[in-house]
Amino acid sequence: MSERPPLPTRADYVAWRTVTTRWRDDDAYGHLNNATYYELFDTAVNAHLFEATGVNVRLLPQIGVVAETSCRYFREIGFPEPIEMGLVVDKVGTSSIVYRIGLFQGDSDEAAAEGRFVHVYVDNEHGAGNRPVVPMPQEIRAAVEPLLRA
Repeated sequence: MSERPPLPTRADYVAWRTVTTRWRDDDAYGHLNNATYYELFDTAVNAHLFEATGVNVRLLPQIGVVAETSCRYFREIGFPEPIEMGLVVDKVGTSSIVYRIGLFQGDSDEAAAEGRFVHVYVDNEHGAGNRPVVPMPQEIRAAVEPLLRA
């Protein structure tokens, strides 16, 4: 039987954003609702893209659509403490980007959860059936390459 990989730590991420939790983010058991984790992953990625490119990424000729997401849960988090979201890029392809997002709450150096989030770039102008396009916009590539971690 193989050992579990070590939990992701703050040192594994490159860019950071802090969000406040809301009462409605918790489920009936008092911890963050599973759907909220995915909203946070989406926010971490797209907020970075908006800020790093300086453009409205929704209006680019090619846009990133989510092709894959997943979440590994390590411990409970929830309202009322803020959540720190760490962002790193594992791979930049010709038409796709693979991100990891770590969620931290409190003083722990270990992530409470980690998401995997894959954007695939598709034609936003010609209605080409959302097929991947090559290459992705240069402003996107320039915004995510500094997040690559060897």
